[in-house]
Amino acid sequence: MAEKINLSENMFSQIREKEIFIRAKDHAFDYIDNIFKRNVYPTEQAIENLVIFDEKFPDLSCSPKLIIDLMHEYGSPATVSITGGRYFGFVNGGVIPTSLAAKLLADFWDQNSVLYVTSPIASKLESVVEKWLVDIFRLPENTVAGFVSGTSSATLCGLAAARYRMFSRLGWDFNAKGFINAPKIRIITGSHEHSTVFKMISILGFGKDNTEIVNTDCQGKIVPGEIPDLDESTILILQAGNVNSGSFDEFDEICEKANRANAWVHIDGAFGLWAAGSEKLKYLTKGIEKANSWSVDCHKTLNAPYDSGIILCKDKDALISSLQNVGSYIILSNERDGMLYTPEMSRRARSIELWAALKYLGRDGLDELITGLHKRAVQFANELKENEFEILNDVVFNQVLVSCGTDNLTKKTLKFIQEMRVCWCGSAQWLDKFVIRISVCSWATTQDDIAESVRSFVRARKMAMIN
Repeated sequence: MAEKINLSENMFSQIREKEIFIRAKDHAFDYIDNIFKRNVYPTEQAIENLVIFDEKFPDLSCSPKLIIDLMHEYGSPATVSITGGRYFGFVNGGVIPTSLAAKLLADFWDQNSVLYVTSPIASKLESVVEKWLVDIFRLPENTVAGFVSGTSSATLCGLAAARYRMFSRLGWDFNAKGFINAPKIRIITGSHEHSTVFKMISILGFGKDNTEIVNTDCQGKIVPGEIPDLDESTILILQAGNVNSGSFDEFDEICEKANRANAWVHIDGAFGLWAAGSEKLKYLTKGIEKANSWSVDCHKTLNAPYDSGIILCKDKDALISSLQNVGSYIILSNERDGMLYTPEMSRRARSIELWAALKYLGRDGLDELITGLHKRAVQFANELKENEFEILNDVVFNQVLVSCGTDNLTKKTLKFIQEMRVCWCGSAQWLDKFVIRISVCSWATTQDDIAESVRSFVRARKMAMIN
């Protein structure tokens, strides 16, 4: 029964006694002990049980023990096992244990990475990780990084920097004058660009209808010969890793053309940019250093905890100017002040668990992680083909597109796959066909996980054919 308490004293007591933290730790360990054995998707009963959280806002304080126990008893069973080995739905990634442990400690630190003065450790690790990322992706030394929630926000930052620089070249102070009576800026991208790119184009005021769309080939790659003439008022958006097929644009050739025209190139590399960290796959990213800005997620291919995205930009002045913020109370330093490179001010210190992930892996471990995801995707595709499924894309990275021959049979098969909960996959429309979309993106996925998942595909198809 909830009762009125001395709130401050109660919370000081929680800190002194540590009981709720120990309880949360025990529940967390129980969860992780079972993550590789449980269904990938929660059962119907687990989802129905979430009704326990439906209540009016309570008048009185609640027992901390009850809160933590409720989370574990009813919340844990209703989670999706993204950190297990057989989740192939969205490109969510798993989580590296060392990075998760670092995040746990950082959660206790509860740092705000807005300024150096609010967290010297967050500032230092942002500086270190920035250098490491420039090294991993082989980008120009003057490239700077902003630590944001994900590639959607990173793309917003990159295109905002491009907008600032393009208008500046045309003698227009966009920060002061905005779009009213402004000269025209062109936006060009491929027809298979990610939906969030078009979302950011809209948010930034360019207008989706004003975007020049370039045809793509059967893998979703921009056809270089169909890119229109470029100039210094042009922003060209390319992608490293098509969200469905996993394909990569021809960066070297296209960026050369853009550089000659003094156009700005932004590369959307949410999961694919990490191919640069694999000796076997780095050929896919040849020429990315010739772009001007890049967006990438760390919670996808790198398997850092959610949420963690990076904007990388070699025009530091454009990035800072486009995201400017001032105030007499803001204390800038001679060290790194994180707010200069992101839209947010108050922001959790993502650099901590990201540093831990990269420190743990090292160059060899990063190569093994990225190359391993590709190997498992190739295994998935090959074993499905052996069982007479159609593979509709070239498996160049971690994406596999599957058909059962007809849209109707494919839809029914996917429905049974999802209901069996052995693995979990999503769907997409690809070249006018309904497909099962597989994204291999967790370090925890083993050869046995793939084999077991393929068996569930086969069983699901048999069920679909008789129902």
